[in-house]
Amino acid sequence: MKKPALDQAPLAGVRVLVGRARHQAGALSAELRKVGAEVVEIPFIEIRKPRSFRPLDAAVKSLDSYDWLILTSVNGVEAMWARMEKLRRRHVPDRLLVAAIGPATKKAIEQRGTTVDVVPKEYVAESVVRSLKSKVKGKRVLLVRAKVARDVIPRELRKAGAQVDVVEAYETIVPESSRVRLKAALANARRRPQVVTFTSSSTVKNFVELLGRKLSGLDGILMSSIGPVTSATLKELGLKADIKAREYTIPGLVTAIRKAFVLSPR
Repeated sequence: MKKPALDQAPLAGVRVLVGRARHQAGALSAELRKVGAEVVEIPFIEIRKPRSFRPLDAAVKSLDSYDWLILTSVNGVEAMWARMEKLRRRHVPDRLLVAAIGPATKKAIEQRGTTVDVVPKEYVAESVVRSLKSKVKGKRVLLVRAKVARDVIPRELRKAGAQVDVVEAYETIVPESSRVRLKAALANARRRPQVVTFTSSSTVKNFVELLGRKLSGLDGILMSSIGPVTSATLKELGLKADIKAREYTIPGLVTAIRKAFVLSPR
């Protein structure tokens, strides 16, 4: 088979490790394969249901009492609408304003028939706050998110005069089955990646945890980050964000990786 030209497959011969949760890896992997990358999928993160759905169910039942709904991930959207279906609630109230942290979350909400009113210019918590802080004084806000998450949004919106309820929709854990696979991939010259992708702070923390907090053996491997919070977590844990997405999305991350290899000789 004739090898694709470099401009058609700029990542031909580049092995990229994708560490997204198993059920979400496909989108990133597909985009990377389109530009010629060899993809290795080893999840650094596993999505689990919360120990109890009671708080989320209570919030779903009282949606009419809120002015704003904020969703910060596709996982949160999926969890919330699953509970709505369970509770036989088909739609969110028409008066409820909805904010999504980024385009993927916005798309997931709109696919469920709900209009998104606000998407911040940058897809991070701080930008969500900037977009909403002038709109929430005296308002009730429901934030649906992971069990462990940064407190920027609730803290800053409360300072702006909002009453914020934070509800856990899911939790992320370290997938133990990935521990041996990850170490084996890094030790095997035929599977060793040139790039590792990180799409959240949780993926960074879990990557380090899977390695037993031993970061030796990563020489020559580029760490790629989807956004500034993820990059900061890499730095905090002793790793460098060699490749940084300018647009904090999956396509933005792939573009950054492409540019890194087009501009640098292999």
